[in-house]
Amino acid sequence: MKVAIGSDHGGYNLKEEIKTMLSKKGVEIEDVGCDCADSVDYADYAVPVAEKVAAGEADRGILICGTGIGMSIAANKVKGIRCALVHDLFSAKATRAHNDSNVLAMGERVIGPGLALEIAETWLDTEFEGGRHEKRIEKVSAIEN
Repeated sequence: MKVAIGSDHGGYNLKEEIKTMLSKKGVEIEDVGCDCADSVDYADYAVPVAEKVAAGEADRGILICGTGIGMSIAANKVKGIRCALVHDLFSAKATRAHNDSNVLAMGERVIGPGLALEIAETWLDTEFEGGRHEKRIEKVSAIEN
């Protein structure tokens, strides 16, 4: 699996911790930035991650900013992206199983690193259930078209 990952300054530290966890799991990582805790604009990192996922250059994407809100809004502007803002384990599992989310957004200022790592791992390990959920995803995709 290949994961594109990005953050703004508010999510930089958590992004680095998630990259370490992903590396230990053998996940291929493409880090689009940012590369420090200096102030930057979240959309400059959310959009490249989303575009890589939408183009099939990455299987999934992970975005982190202070709250995760800006990243999720920006990523969801890219056609084909279903970015979910998640701060608990139940939602991490449900958004993959029921919504087939392909990008995960989290907020470093909202949750601690321990929970964030569990969320990312749960989200990556959960498969889409398909079935009755498939037609709902198709309806959402039709809105984009």
